Amino acid sequence: MSFSKLLSLLLLVNFLFIYQSHSSPDNNVTKAQSHIKPKKVHLSLYYESLCPYCRNFIVSQLVKVFNTDLLNIINLRLVPWGNAQYVKPNKTIICQHGEDECYLNTIHACAINIWPDPRKHFNFIYCIENQGLPIKDNQHSDVMEAVWKACSARSGMDQKLIKDCYDSGYGRKLLLQYATETDHLYPKHLYVPWVTVNNQPLYDKYEDFITYVCNAYKDKDLVKACLSNSLKVTEEKFSRSPVCYAERRSQIQQRLHCCSGGT
Repeated sequence: MSFSKLLSLLLLVNFLFIYQSHSSPDNNVTKAQSHIKPKKVHLSLYYESLCPYCRNFIVSQLVKVFNTDLLNIINLRLVPWGNAQYVKPNKTIICQHGEDECYLNTIHACAINIWPDPRKHFNFIYCIENQGLPIKDNQHSDVMEAVWKACSARSGMDQKLIKDCYDSGYGRKLLLQYATETDHLYPKHLYVPWVTVNNQPLYDKYEDFITYVCNAYKDKDLVKACLSNSLKVTEEKFSRSPVCYAERRSQIQQRLHCCSGGT
């Protein structure tokens, strides 16, 4: 073989080596990227157990997450604190709808902690909220306990675990953790239900949460719930969803003063 032919052959081999070394990784990356699932959307509900509008949202709207394929694309968090206030001087928790609400908020917190899978604790919370419990300010009702126990049995959840969580005071600690999280929201929550998608509040458009979730998800065309949704947020002047506004601190302190025997 002549020197010129040998040189040409070596140059050809070198060219092919360089071409493969530069093209193959890119092809591999492209193939790998095609199999990467988009990040899930973070959906959070800040609520309180006896707010009628929170109740209605959970029972009529949020339940759609579990009746469709939306749960496959979201990380759902329920935060049962809402408009409650923690009064530091005497370490008292004051809930907007009275002691029953504080009690049920704590029961919710215990269930979420014991069964972190949303499919599990949501069934329990849905069952409680679906009862349409009466609001009796500053009165701990045996009815509340009977309801959550019945719902725990219906949901296949151990009543003793929930009761131990509440009786031991651990549920109160969980509730105060939710208080800290709620107090550090930015922008601050103004009312409940307070719904956020990827940490951005929906304000009074919370009933359009599916639209916001779908628009935040990269491959929404693959989600049946998104395909069946209009993906348009209503902008009518009177389309605001009802809410429970947070009480001013002065109102909370006045209620606390009355409850503690003040005049």
